[in-house]
Amino acid sequence: MELIQGKDGIELVHSMGNWKLKKEIGFSPVEALVASIAACGTYVYQSILKKSEIGYVLLDVSVTYERSQELKAQPLQLVQIEFKMKIAEENQERAIRALELINRNCPVVQSLNDGVKVCEKLIFA
Repeated sequence: MELIQGKDGIELVHSMGNWKLKKEIGFSPVEALVASIAACGTYVYQSILKKSEIGYVLLDVSVTYERSQELKAQPLQLVQIEFKMKIAEENQERAIRALELINRNCPVVQSLNDGVKVCEKLIFA
């Protein structure tokens, strides 16, 4: 990976187009981190469901986050990921229990400071 100084700020170089890492014109570095947490969590959850032979249709993933107002750097303190899925009623309880496996199997979550709490929620459509 390579970061460069672009015309409007720092950019992450990518062959399909650079990511602008500045809130006013792209994603802030914190937003990129939150997106990475949610994307990794989604891939891990899909893998868990597949290995558990739980059929699903992923409709939407939404993510919110909170930053600490008590610390000068205002680091992340909470990330909430909400999966909206279609899952057969007979598999819904298993799918809910499978949420507990995400954090311990997600390398991005495992890389976070212990002070960052990541919570997942499943909404059935």
